[in-house]
Amino acid sequence: MAKLYFHYSTMNAGKSTLLLQASHNYREQGMATYLLTAALDTRAGAGRIGSRIGIGAAAESFSAGEDVFGKIEARVKQGPLACVFVDEAQFLTGEQVWQLTRVVDDLNVPVMCYGLRVDFRGALFPGSAALLALADEMREVRTICHCGKKATMVVRRGPDGRALREGAQVQIGGNETYVSLCRRHWREEMGDRPPG
Repeated sequence: MAKLYFHYSTMNAGKSTLLLQASHNYREQGMATYLLTAALDTRAGAGRIGSRIGIGAAAESFSAGEDVFGKIEARVKQGPLACVFVDEAQFLTGEQVWQLTRVVDDLNVPVMCYGLRVDFRGALFPGSAALLALADEMREVRTICHCGKKATMVVRRGPDGRALREGAQVQIGGNETYVSLCRRHWREEMGDRPPG
């Protein structure tokens, strides 16, 4: 029976690497996969999922408001589809997450989503909030803070290297912009806790 999965974490936990590896495993067994990624994230190139360790794959892109169920249904009509993989799932809208539940329930195709849980302010992304509410299974992909504890938060650094407390929820960037931290060190960076 097909399920909707949500693999979530902070930046630099290896989510895209895991997605690409899982898709490769399906394809190695002769099963077709369909890869989707957010159109606004072009760090690996438009319509491409890329990992920090240098692996990547072509993908269809989605934009806010786009009918992802329709995209996937059109792909299913072309031939058997073993699994759908969605990278940068935090950029899905709530409506698009509901569309993914229809892919699972009505088309009987598993959907594996990979994305951030919270933004640099500690707030849920809309896509992540909907996935936390609707996913059949969830898995935290772990990474560590500089202190060795599990990182659950991320800070966005400004040009001066200091943690930003305000700004747009979405700003595409990598290691030059974001740092994953445990909650304690995130609070220190945000000025909510004295260092030490």
